[in-house]
Amino acid sequence: MSEVKLAAVSRTEFGKGAARRIRRDNNVPVVLYGHGTQPQHLTLPGHELLLALRTPNVLISLDIDGKTSELAIPKSVQRDPLKGFLEHVDLLLVKRGEKVNVEVPVHAEGELAPGGNLLEHVLNALPVEAEATHIPESLSVSVEGLEAGASIHAKDIKLPKGVTLAVDEDAVVLQVLAAQAEEAPEGEEAVEGEAEEVAEA
Repeated sequence: MSEVKLAAVSRTEFGKGAARRIRRDNNVPVVLYGHGTQPQHLTLPGHELLLALRTPNVLISLDIDGKTSELAIPKSVQRDPLKGFLEHVDLLLVKRGEKVNVEVPVHAEGELAPGGNLLEHVLNALPVEAEATHIPESLSVSVEGLEAGASIHAKDIKLPKGVTLAVDEDAVVLQVLAAQAEEAPEGEEAVEGEAEEVAEA
């Protein structure tokens, strides 16, 4: 996984007005918490943080006021619903070697069996437990040739060494649905069958 270094500045101003001023300066208000410590209120550079958050579960190395260094992963990200800029971010304090529970995106690879079937992502991300500095960016699973009715469960997804499931192994992650267009002829056949029964009667 990638590690991104960011310079953080402690902040003493709080409230909506202070947050607006921080964002006006192209920075983002951040809260760092975890390990039973008092939450630290920080400011991070907006553009660099935005780029870092493009990687799910990115490991962020914080240089706080040039005095202390901490490791953290994103826990909660609030964006402006219209413009998409970062409004506020919560970071979880982690240590090297520590196990954490995170959700890792699942990517399907390959083509389904012919017939216009649809692939449904029941879980877009798989809950796992991993060492904080070795969280996988994503998990890949092959759906090559799968037909309608097929399912892929959590236990079917190969996990990197040191990563374990944090969800029921029988939880459905992906399933293949029959193309909706195929349902119409079945309905028509049923209607035709009823008509024949009426005619016979």
